[in-house]
Amino acid sequence: MLKIKKGDLVLVRKGKDKGKKGKVLQIIRDKSKALVEGINLVKKHRRITRQDQQTGIITVEAPISIANLMVVCKGCNRPTRVGFVINKDGIKQRICKKCKGVF
Repeated sequence: MLKIKKGDLVLVRKGKDKGKKGKVLQIIRDKSKALVEGINLVKKHRRITRQDQQTGIITVEAPISIANLMVVCKGCNRPTRVGFVINKDGIKQRICKKCKGVF
């Protein structure tokens, strides 16, 4: 089970975008990478394939390694490590290691 999920707010710990925050758009499980909104932007050259498609040089997000990301807790608003706890119903939940809040 991955500690980062789609929709989480994350902080970049390493790389050219170190210190920036963004929302996870997609998780690529087999490569252990994630697409983060506004992070790791690259320029791509695109030619027209449809009439309504944008062409020329465009900026898109490239995948970034999950190891370089840290989840930002909603409760304490700080980057934190993620832990797991099993509640009374037997469901596994993610918790903040600092404030013990549930994600």
